[in-house]
Amino acid sequence: MNDAAVAAYQKDALTGHRPTWSMGVNSWTKSGRREEPKPHFDPRKAADPFGMFDGADWRQASERPAEPEGRMIRNAERKALDALNLDIHATAAEIKARFKELAKRLHPDANGGDRSREDKLREIIQAYNYLKSVGFC
Repeated sequence: MNDAAVAAYQKDALTGHRPTWSMGVNSWTKSGRREEPKPHFDPRKAADPFGMFDGADWRQASERPAEPEGRMIRNAERKALDALNLDIHATAAEIKARFKELAKRLHPDANGGDRSREDKLREIIQAYNYLKSVGFC
């Protein structure tokens, strides 16, 4: 083998001796990216021998009512709300009321000096402070 043949073999060895294409050759045209044909599936026209979809309200995505956009809940916020035994749709007033209720119930002074629930009280306080810092209340 001459030097050119060795160099060509080494270059092909990088890709496992398989053919390769230049980047973008398959998906771009001179005018830009080709539009992919979007298949339209209409479940009303599909075969339904068992009648599973009878009465289903089939609408295209553009026809569906918009779902209310809410705030994205992070895992730490979920954990803090779980510590307070609240769901993710709790209002600021509910969060504050639950914190006060649990703080009064778990405080050592309310339990005759019993410090067994002190860890749970600390967890409640940290959860409430975290929710305050991220703007939940």
